[in-house]
Amino acid sequence: MNDAGEYVLILGAGLMQRPSIEAAKELGYRTLVVDANPDAVCVPFADRFEPIDLKDREALADFALSLKNEIAAVFTAGTDFSASVSYVAEKLGLPAHSFEAAMNASDKTRMRSCFKTCAVPSPAFSKVRRSDIASWLEPGMLDSMTFPKVVKPVDNMGARGCRLIRNASEFLLAMEEAVRYSRSGTAILEDYMKGPEFSIDALVFDGTLTITGFADRHIFYEPYFIEMGHTMPTSISDRQRYELIAAFARGISALGLTCGAAKADIKYTEQGPMIGEIAARLSGGYMSGWTYPYASDLNLTKEALLIALGKRPESLVSRRKRVAIPADVGNLPFEVYDVPCEKTSAERAWISIPGRIREVTRLSTAETVPFVKNVLPRVKTGDKVDFPRNNVEKCGNIIAVSNDYNLAVRAAECAVSSIILRLEPHNDMTESFLSRVERKGEERFPPDAFQLDETKRSVYDSFVKRIPMIEKNVSVLRLLDAEMRNFAENIRDINYRSLKDTLALFDSLCPLHDEFEGVVFFDVLLRGGLQGLLYLNDCKSM
Repeated sequence: MNDAGEYVLILGAGLMQRPSIEAAKELGYRTLVVDANPDAVCVPFADRFEPIDLKDREALADFALSLKNEIAAVFTAGTDFSASVSYVAEKLGLPAHSFEAAMNASDKTRMRSCFKTCAVPSPAFSKVRRSDIASWLEPGMLDSMTFPKVVKPVDNMGARGCRLIRNASEFLLAMEEAVRYSRSGTAILEDYMKGPEFSIDALVFDGTLTITGFADRHIFYEPYFIEMGHTMPTSISDRQRYELIAAFARGISALGLTCGAAKADIKYTEQGPMIGEIAARLSGGYMSGWTYPYASDLNLTKEALLIALGKRPESLVSRRKRVAIPADVGNLPFEVYDVPCEKTSAERAWISIPGRIREVTRLSTAETVPFVKNVLPRVKTGDKVDFPRNNVEKCGNIIAVSNDYNLAVRAAECAVSSIILRLEPHNDMTESFLSRVERKGEERFPPDAFQLDETKRSVYDSFVKRIPMIEKNVSVLRLLDAEMRNFAENIRDINYRSLKDTLALFDSLCPLHDEFEGVVFFDVLLRGGLQGLLYLNDCKSM
């Protein structure tokens, strides 16, 4: 045990910091937690809490220096304040990435410049300040620009303000949104990287790089980049995995990260690996604190915290294995190891169409699905919801774990599909969505709940024409003929619920309903899924 006065200073008191608080306590330290929000979910679990804005490095440093002899380490995970960690750690003389390196990993334009200098593969970019936007709209400026492009704030996370620019008409709105989400009023405009995306966690210490999580990311819904989940271990080939790890290692070296965690968002494009970004921290999104420990039986947060305490992460060292990077991939700046996953972890999100939550039901049903480890709701009755435009606007997450890849994935998706978010009736946001009213610069967004290609849409429309009216209290599931039953079993909505299951749930929840015009009912089904049907029914009955 450590002395009672010895604290780990943890930046952030949100759910993503829970594993950090738990790890510090398991190692015998008291937790000194700081966050601007005194109502953050993990505040009650801190031994001591101080309300300090995590952006205010000087205030953090002054506070830490006032307790210099009582603080053993400075730490965060799943926040975008790794530079604040390094700044305070340097002031206290504690182990961490250098502040300069952490800044390289926090500001995306600095990051891209480091990559360019060291020939690390990443997209071409331009830095755009709020005051620069108008000049881009001068006659001829956009004529030579090739699309698509991607714009994002230089200093934010969770895909806030990040979107695809598909053509010149979307440029202004996208740029204004990106700088609005930037603390410094600065965005980065870069070439779009086409290809599957991955998240990689790692620990860097003693001149070695140990991979501690390699996941497939599941990104959807242009023009935004919404991560609907991740699955680990990755399903890509060993060769591609080696190439991605090599690019990650070179990127870490280019940024100057030497002591602590590193996390990459990286794609495998037609040109090979291309780095989206590297952060000087453990990942959020339930990866470092949940899905990787489940899949590997290694407490990654505890091992990372040991490095911040200046100690050797013995459990990691004893279990890691040298990664045999092929010689033709090139020389790397580190000895590379990994701690492989023995199981599969599948994380999946659930989302909502626009409106306001009337009730959330069947969370307990999701919890009983075999192989499900966690049901993590983020919304409750009375909350305003929208189709997500970033990764903090999702409604909740499911984590499932199994020795079998397919069982883990199926369990997570089944659990998501069992949860019901019922919306308040007569809501302008919901009405606009169901009427397909698009916001400026968001053509074809939000998408329909059931997304049909041209052939499937033809089959669906043909069926709808055969149902001119839906009579009062009739079972809508029984309206499906033999052809449509097979069709309805094999198409799924944004929350993995089949069309057949959607109709069955409507029958169960609304056995006594008014009559509906067939074309209206089935258009709302296509557009809004079960939420749309329940909303349609509730508007008629209330």
